[in-house]
Amino acid sequence: MLKLSVTIITLNEAEHIGAAIDSVRWADEIVVVDSGSTDGTTDIARTRGATVITREWPGYVDQKNFAAERASHDWIFSLDADERVTPALAAEIRTLLAAGPAAPAYRIARVTFHLGRWLRTTDFYPDSQTRLYDRRAARWRGKYVHESVSADGPVGRLNEEIQHYSYRDLHDHMDRINHYTSLAARQMHEAGRRTSPLDLLVHPPATFLRNFVLRRGFLDGGVGLTLSLVNAYAVFVKFAKLWELQRRPAPRAPAPPTGHRDTEAQNPSNGTSSESL
Repeated sequence: MLKLSVTIITLNEAEHIGAAIDSVRWADEIVVVDSGSTDGTTDIARTRGATVITREWPGYVDQKNFAAERASHDWIFSLDADERVTPALAAEIRTLLAAGPAAPAYRIARVTFHLGRWLRTTDFYPDSQTRLYDRRAARWRGKYVHESVSADGPVGRLNEEIQHYSYRDLHDHMDRINHYTSLAARQMHEAGRRTSPLDLLVHPPATFLRNFVLRRGFLDGGVGLTLSLVNAYAVFVKFAKLWELQRRPAPRAPAPPTGHRDTEAQNPSNGTSSESL
């Protein structure tokens, strides 16, 4: 049977880390990479038997790839601190590893608990995530948001679900929207994406209709209506922030101090130039 390392990246996750680790105690190794928690996260992880590594925060992709690199085994299951592996999913993974995986990576549906229920409508479901992978043939890629595992080959799919305890309440949900829409707008702007007032008029209503009608948010009653509206609001804020970014004047290069010259221009023999920076 192939051995498995579970990796978890953390920052002040004392509320969740114990239960997350308990859900994967069946794995051969648990590696927690923490970026400076002050709430006892690392102590809880150690008492649960995890290997804890402290490292400054370089971004989601770099931190998750670093965690995989520091693991002892090639097969990795990447778990967020606010997620849980159910016994059924654990059994499916163990059966797969015993038989020998046919693919270098596997996607798993993720079900979120929010507003008092498990959500299987709107954009919250199935929210498939590639989390089980062979680090020799797959790695995390991305920039500021929407990081994901990219594999050298076809990606398989498991039948069971990851449980996700993402938000404490709507207040927490709205705070996250503000944070992640800023990252998303920045990523879009740097990729050359531009927007117009038409996008602000078209995309949010389209998002609401997709969530409430096509993805059956209406089946969840008031919860489905609320989340469909919140998801539409998040899209509006993302495009509004992109619109704001593209309206900002480009920053001017600072003028050199009076009485000084560009040292690179004065000394071309040092092997560097402004074009190489």
